[in-house]
Amino acid sequence: MAFASARKSLYYRFTPFLRWWPMVNRQSLRDDFAAGLTGAIVVLPQGVAFAAIAGMPPEYGLYAGMIPAIVSALFGSSWHLVSGPTTAASLVLFSGLSAFAEPGSVDYVRLALTLTFMVGIIQLTMGLARLGVLVNFISHSVVIGFTAGAALLIASNQLKHFFGVDVPRGLHFHETLLIVARQLGDINPYVTAVAMLTLVLGALIKQVRPKWPYMIIAMVVGSLLSVWLNQRFGMAQTGIKTVGALPAKLPPLSAPDLSLEALKNLAPVALAATLFALTEAVSISRSIAMKSGQHIDGNQEFFGQGLSNIAGSFFSGYVATGSFNRSGLNYGAGAKTPMAAVFAGALLVVIVVLVAPFAAYLPNAAMAGILILVAWGLIDFHHIAQILRASKSESAILATTFFATLFLELEFAIFLGVMLSLGLYLKRTSQPAVNIRAPDPHQEKRKFASAAAVVECPQLRFVRIDGSLFFGAISYVQEQLRDFDEQHPEQKNLAIIASGINFIDLAGGEFLVKEAEHRRKLGGELYLIRVKESVCGEFKRAGFIDGIGRENIFAGKTDAIGHMTQRLDHRICARCDKRIFRECKQLPGAEGGEKHVAQ
Repeated sequence: MAFASARKSLYYRFTPFLRWWPMVNRQSLRDDFAAGLTGAIVVLPQGVAFAAIAGMPPEYGLYAGMIPAIVSALFGSSWHLVSGPTTAASLVLFSGLSAFAEPGSVDYVRLALTLTFMVGIIQLTMGLARLGVLVNFISHSVVIGFTAGAALLIASNQLKHFFGVDVPRGLHFHETLLIVARQLGDINPYVTAVAMLTLVLGALIKQVRPKWPYMIIAMVVGSLLSVWLNQRFGMAQTGIKTVGALPAKLPPLSAPDLSLEALKNLAPVALAATLFALTEAVSISRSIAMKSGQHIDGNQEFFGQGLSNIAGSFFSGYVATGSFNRSGLNYGAGAKTPMAAVFAGALLVVIVVLVAPFAAYLPNAAMAGILILVAWGLIDFHHIAQILRASKSESAILATTFFATLFLELEFAIFLGVMLSLGLYLKRTSQPAVNIRAPDPHQEKRKFASAAAVVECPQLRFVRIDGSLFFGAISYVQEQLRDFDEQHPEQKNLAIIASGINFIDLAGGEFLVKEAEHRRKLGGELYLIRVKESVCGEFKRAGFIDGIGRENIFAGKTDAIGHMTQRLDHRICARCDKRIFRECKQLPGAEGGEKHVAQ
């Protein structure tokens, strides 16, 4: 059975598209085709711009959006993630390769292909090693904050095209706003009219007729308006810039340089690019999955991203990762399955070959209007308000990630958010709940309640620990137990209810052994009740069970209480008026103190 399950899991690892293929039908194909066509049109100007940032010839930005997008859609986990060139990945590539070759040169392109291949191999290896668990440390608050910040970045980067003003590349959010604000008197009314019409029309169609391909309709109408304005007033007066004619060539076959020297030189850059690309892709996948209700398999996403970059390196594509612009656009355009990304990659090939010259009629202003509309839809106002109301710590993580995304480097913002989430997780796990418990005389079957509400035994303290006893939590648990000892030093016997402990490492086992020795020096004992079988097995293998004492470990409270009451100091019992256990009736002095006995 286990072998069959493992074989099935491995089968789906290499053919993940079989999982979502039953979702494909005539309606989904129509929706996916419309979304894919929209994405293919949008990537035209972006691909050229990203290639310029990366120091690559312009057509390579388009090539990076073809084969990688198809492969990652077929072998990844997300239904809506669209892979391809991005601003951040282009910047990483340029900063890493410009020291080895002249940007745009043949040697530079060969190094870029080699770097892409290396990134793909590392990503694929991480996926096969099932390191996708790392994405579990990207908390919900990080994703929400990062998405909101990235949405504002997308919108701010389009302001120059929306208003027809000059804004340098590579600026931070606040710098872009300041430069645009200084040029309010220079706003181009013709450009703004095209952008505003596209934006408003797209928003109206989305609201009134959500099933219509509102983005394509809005871009076509915006393009027609720009053509009319140029004919009516002349391009010199309107200043409406278009994407421009693009080279109509298929991606040529290529081969990375796998020489030892190249691999050695590019290893540090490849590792940095890999970590960033995976974090970006999984962050985008999870942010959109929260809207679509999908579950993201981090291991599969690593696997798909790796294959996409390996394939891209042989089809003239440079480092590709998840794109916030195109993924958000893909989801907003109504994509239902990964076929939308497959269509986007395939249609981009067709567009480059047949339609690329007509990109001269697509105004940048219309593109800006659509992307601002997409950015607005990425901000999850509902969950932001929910987080701000519910938790101060999660709110701090959300706010930190949000502002870091706006004002710092994009990759640093993601890592900062992940580190904050990891810190919060470690803080929580290193402080397990340690509560004093005691039998409630008003409950049947010796049900335990908080010691603040019921009477405790003067010699025996019950403590319930909920959490893991590992090296990071030992100090906190030890401090809690010492505080209890200071408050009630007469309670020399300690019984730990361990049903809430799921894991005990070597340091935790040694701590329990030392605690047992400490209790014996005080004249008492340490008892463990309801230790889980998995934890108990590790105890036996490590030899800790002998240090605590086999006779002090019990499967249930009834046997434990019966044994422990016999080992108490009966001289103290003779003077005790608490008598909280039924077994207390068998001890000296029972006649005078039965009113607290648990029935």
